[in-house]
Amino acid sequence: MIRSYLTIAFRNLVKNKSYSAINIGGLAVGMAVAMLIGLWINDEVSANKHHKNYDTLYQVKMNQTFDGRRGTQDAIPFPLGAELKAKYPDFKATAMCDWGSNRSLVVGNQKFLKDGHYIGQDAIDMFSLQVLNGDKNPLKEPYSIVLTDETAQALFGDQDPIGKTVRMDNTVDLKVTAVVAKQPKNAGLQFDYLVPWHLQAAQRTDYIKRAEANWADNSYQVFAQLRDGITPEKTNAKIKDIVLKHLINDEVTQKSTKPEVFIYPMAKWRLYSEFSEGKNTGGFIKYVRLFGIFGLFILVIACINFMNLSTARSEKRAKEVGVRKAIGSGREQLICQFLSESLLIALMALVLALGLVFIVLPYFNTLTEKQLVLQIGNPLFWGILLIFTLFTGLLAGSYPALYLSSFNPVKILKGGVHVGKNASLPRKILVVVQFTFSIVLMIGTIIIYQQIQHGKNRPVGFNNKGLISVNSSNDLIDHFEPLRAELLASGMVSSICKTNSPPTQIWSSNNGWEWKGSMPNDKSVGFKTIATSYDYTKTIGIKLKEGRDFSRDFSTDSVGVLLNEAAVKRMGLKHPVGELVKWNGSDRIVVGVLPDIMMESPYRAVSPLTVIFEKDWVGTISVRINPNVAPSEAIKRITPIFDKYNPGFPFDYKFADMEYEKKFNYEELIGNLSAIVSLLAIFISCLGLFGLASFMAEQRTKEIGIRKVLGASVTNLWGLLSKDFVQLVILSCLIASPIAWYAMKQWLESYTYKITIGVGVFIVVLILALAITLLTISYQAIKAALLNPVRSLKSE
Repeated sequence: MIRSYLTIAFRNLVKNKSYSAINIGGLAVGMAVAMLIGLWINDEVSANKHHKNYDTLYQVKMNQTFDGRRGTQDAIPFPLGAELKAKYPDFKATAMCDWGSNRSLVVGNQKFLKDGHYIGQDAIDMFSLQVLNGDKNPLKEPYSIVLTDETAQALFGDQDPIGKTVRMDNTVDLKVTAVVAKQPKNAGLQFDYLVPWHLQAAQRTDYIKRAEANWADNSYQVFAQLRDGITPEKTNAKIKDIVLKHLINDEVTQKSTKPEVFIYPMAKWRLYSEFSEGKNTGGFIKYVRLFGIFGLFILVIACINFMNLSTARSEKRAKEVGVRKAIGSGREQLICQFLSESLLIALMALVLALGLVFIVLPYFNTLTEKQLVLQIGNPLFWGILLIFTLFTGLLAGSYPALYLSSFNPVKILKGGVHVGKNASLPRKILVVVQFTFSIVLMIGTIIIYQQIQHGKNRPVGFNNKGLISVNSSNDLIDHFEPLRAELLASGMVSSICKTNSPPTQIWSSNNGWEWKGSMPNDKSVGFKTIATSYDYTKTIGIKLKEGRDFSRDFSTDSVGVLLNEAAVKRMGLKHPVGELVKWNGSDRIVVGVLPDIMMESPYRAVSPLTVIFEKDWVGTISVRINPNVAPSEAIKRITPIFDKYNPGFPFDYKFADMEYEKKFNYEELIGNLSAIVSLLAIFISCLGLFGLASFMAEQRTKEIGIRKVLGASVTNLWGLLSKDFVQLVILSCLIASPIAWYAMKQWLESYTYKITIGVGVFIVVLILALAITLLTISYQAIKAALLNPVRSLKSE
């Protein structure tokens, strides 16, 4: 019986080649898009699941109140990790960790900049890192280093690296104790190398000496593993006041910031990373859900095509149904027959969809910056694919099967099926649903791009063209003045300065500020902090609002500070230049006022900023290229100078304008994915519309012939055949517009600096939708209108 069903199904497909092609092609595109989105979603939700201790791993976080707002941070004081492990038996292991940085790794004449971490020795077992070669506990000795297999290959080639020496930052020699497998791209802890946390203690820098017992300096990360059977709720209750107890003598901090420590599970690190007022408010999960809905939309749109074309051609198969019922076929058998056809189409579409995914996947990986693969050797993959195909086939074929099998055999065999006007109502509803989905996607995509452009058009506040940043090193800091002199003498550089963070980021935030009229609680207000010395505004390209930059002509500038407009407003200073403010009890003189520089998110309000004079707090060197010199020529000429004063590092630089553009990567990825899904939704919808227009033109051949004989023009006939579809698309726009407006309004709520949704976007989409619809159906409409009426009236 099944063989008979499939044979009949195959014959019907061959008999109606054009409709079969539309059905199979539409379903294939829908399935391919759904598969790609499914692969992307799986990569997101499976992040970090390769860790064996996934269910017991946590990051230590802290809530604090600054300026009346409860904020959540990952930054933790240095001594916290050791105290958690020593005094709280709930923890099986803890590992302090820095934020990671590019450091120079040198072997022989080879110099590489690699990203890595200082991290506690428990991290190897906590994160179940796969040791491919070497010691299973490789971070126990201070002067050791762990390399990923990729880094080991770059440094040593095919040689065994274990026991060999790597020089880091041209300051310390480290012994390679292990090689571990590189982490997957969706892992939370990414690195090219790891060095022991207690290497910092062994080096005993002044900063580490101050930090070791400083419970107010939140500059590090802490990862922790709970013992089996311990619940995070009970642990949080025990540790929440651990920092507060050590700040008991600081009444302002105790009363105002109210630090509260808690642990946050690895399962939520990637997708639930956003907090407001100390509570989790979601995160990237909203986009995972959004694209899950998009994938379902695309699949439903493709299935609607199948339903519409199958039911539209019902009259062609009415006699078949009547004969089958007359000779004893039950409705159940007919349903099975039509479902078998839809499943055959779904299987054919699956084969085509897999081919499309294989072709498109490399480009999709480039777009999403992922390494997705079709796991064709995994039986689970094929099991999911089979279920997915069955679901698609049954969904697509359910309505046609129920509809066609319901025909009355007596009426059919007596005079065919006279379905009347109401029979087209379900098809019209499906077309409206289909285009509503597509139009919602179109509106959403346009609004996303408007929001991106809104952020890009926001004034930056400094000149980021021709500005580069270079990671600092001890050699560069020690030789900064001769480096500066030689760079300026080269004619390739117009200015250079030292700062604690690059031009497009702010790495530090501090409280403890006091000003005229401030209250004791104002000491808890957090101000973003940039540390620099001379030539900062000249190098970065900032035009001061008031006052001047730090100058070598004024010795008092060593205790100077620059404020941005937001800081001046927060402090309530009417005439800020020359005002005396205090930071942690030390006097600072305001020498200038900066505009509100855009160095963080272009979609958030600019934070109050203090630029302090500090010669030794250096994280990067900023260099302004001479505007009269081509950047490529300047880089070529200054590279030897940096190599001369920084011999242990490769010359690595970043252009500020390119780094600023990266701030839009997140939104542009969402916008690009939305645009692709939207275009494909329209394409699939139009594919179905083309098929329906073809069928309707075929169905109304005699009517068209009669109208032409009576004098109807081609334009009249084109309008007649187009009218119904245009009405449906207009109705779809009316339904889709409020849905899209509400959805995008909710999406925009997460941005402080955002657009207002105007009526223009809905008008544009309506015009686009109508234009696409008319282009799609015009070919069939005009073809039918041009048909010779003599031939159309003679045919039966």
